[in-house]
Amino acid sequence: MFGLFKRKIREVYAPVDGQVVDITEVPDEVFAGKMVGDGVAVNPVGDTFCAPIEGVVSKIFSTNHAFSIKSDKDLEVMVHIGLETVALEGKGFERLVEEGAQVAAGDPIIKADLSYIAEHAKSTITPVVVSETSDVKKIEKKLRIVKQGDTVMEVA
Repeated sequence: MFGLFKRKIREVYAPVDGQVVDITEVPDEVFAGKMVGDGVAVNPVGDTFCAPIEGVVSKIFSTNHAFSIKSDKDLEVMVHIGLETVALEGKGFERLVEEGAQVAAGDPIIKADLSYIAEHAKSTITPVVVSETSDVKKIEKKLRIVKQGDTVMEVA
């Protein structure tokens, strides 16, 4: 048994209230094909999108439609609010923190106007993706109705 080490399981939390679905069900081939990484998506019912893990805000897009949090343990998680929302040029999104901020899981990052997004973008479905650069070998997905802060994935 020497030399066999169990990988530590890390939890990824729902960034918003909603229904969790498998990433392959997202109506966008980039996300459904896992081209940016594996994960889940949330059909949101809340308007405040929070950090899914503890770490540093490594990226907030200038249009505020997506952000990434990087932990100190080689885990990076991206939250992409809606589909084709970059075309909204920031309308419907309010940034609550800046890049480089240290955040706890559950800290608010972006506030979104879901009615505006639903009317002007393809979808409000929100992919929550573990970046391919993360040191992750296994992802266990929790598909169900969630409240912000509930576990949606366990990664090892």
